[in-house]
Amino acid sequence: MRTFDRRRVLRSLLGGSAISVALPLFDCVLNGNGTALASGAPLPVRFGTWFWGLGVTPGRWKPTKTGKDYDILPELRPIEPFKKKISIFSGFDVLLDGKPNFPHQTGGPGFRTGIAPPALAFPGVSFDVMIADAIGGNTRFRSIELSGIADSTNTLSGRGAGQMNPSESSALAFYTRVFGPDYKDPNAGAFVPDPKIMARKSVLSAVTEQRQELERQLGAADKARLDQYFTSLRQVENQLAMQLQKPEPLLACANPHAPEGFDVGHEVENVVKNHELMAQILAMALACNQTKVFNMHINNSASSLTKRGSTTSHHQLTHDEQIDEKLGYQPVATQFVKDLMDQWGTFVRVLDGVKEGDGTLLDNTLVVAHSDTDFAKVHTVSSLPVMFAGSAGGRVKSGVHIEGKGEPVTRLALTAMQAVGLAQDRFGSGSMETKKPLTEVFA
Repeated sequence: MRTFDRRRVLRSLLGGSAISVALPLFDCVLNGNGTALASGAPLPVRFGTWFWGLGVTPGRWKPTKTGKDYDILPELRPIEPFKKKISIFSGFDVLLDGKPNFPHQTGGPGFRTGIAPPALAFPGVSFDVMIADAIGGNTRFRSIELSGIADSTNTLSGRGAGQMNPSESSALAFYTRVFGPDYKDPNAGAFVPDPKIMARKSVLSAVTEQRQELERQLGAADKARLDQYFTSLRQVENQLAMQLQKPEPLLACANPHAPEGFDVGHEVENVVKNHELMAQILAMALACNQTKVFNMHINNSASSLTKRGSTTSHHQLTHDEQIDEKLGYQPVATQFVKDLMDQWGTFVRVLDGVKEGDGTLLDNTLVVAHSDTDFAKVHTVSSLPVMFAGSAGGRVKSGVHIEGKGEPVTRLALTAMQAVGLAQDRFGSGSMETKKPLTEVFA
């Protein structure tokens, strides 16, 4: 068997042919009705996830009514102004097929990958990555991952086998990454391509034969790693392509101001501030066509949030705080849930506040919000709380509550994938495998 020297492979990569540039689909010039681009192409559809850890409070989140007239309980009050644009899903489960439920490690990865994790690992490709591969290739960033807390490993997006997409956890660093020196203002009059970028060469076209030869000599695990490597290279090429083209004007695009830098940590007061800044920057990143796919993780699965002046975490409270006999719930732990749901309402409000065509940015987006458990005190992975916000450019009916009655939560993932245009006919494995999207939410 031939052996490959890493340095030799890198030399061949750098000796490639001239870069090929693909024109992206710009959401810049609308038709007379404001419903499509001037070319007749529809406005771009975006997709995102919004994750919060440690679930909800029994009797305070899940509506008691199904259908369009679902009722708003206390923990859903922040979204009440947007009720017609948000659907609630309850009773959809992560099915374990006899495997143990690993607290904080099963619910989130189980929903995202459709696989009940056999151990403390991310077991496969998350459905957001599948969506990004399909619709995110003609923007600077195939997807953007963000964390409200100061933890770059706070992510539920990845390809499995230890390959996770790290999260940006600083609003200032996020702003610099998107709107810093490499950003080309689509509404600026003049455009001069950077000569350093023009000098870069296409990597993939130069090494096609070498890659195929190498693949024949690799095992399955190494082939997967090689595919991940070339996927990353494609993303770099797309970023270069975007920077070599003069972007067309984008009517909803307004360059945000750089936020202040501050230490985020895990104090909920700072996390709230960080999240609100990130939401505003992300909205403009979407409106300015820098990305079409995002993953916002406001806290982590084992929520490490604390209140200023206290060292007791949200997670610790869910275990140790007594249930108040009069209230029927843990009052201090529940305050963290309220804070998180307040931020979900803020996130939706920011997206809905960006006018785009005859609607809003939220209308042209589908956001899947979910947690990793229902009631954190017992770590159940049945009836995961899930919400859909937005209508994916009119492809999704909004404003309903649907009860799953023990159906696999993968039905919601498959629904989301088909709603944004993927030709995906099944998702998940074992009891989690499904071919049944929720067709009742399709417009």
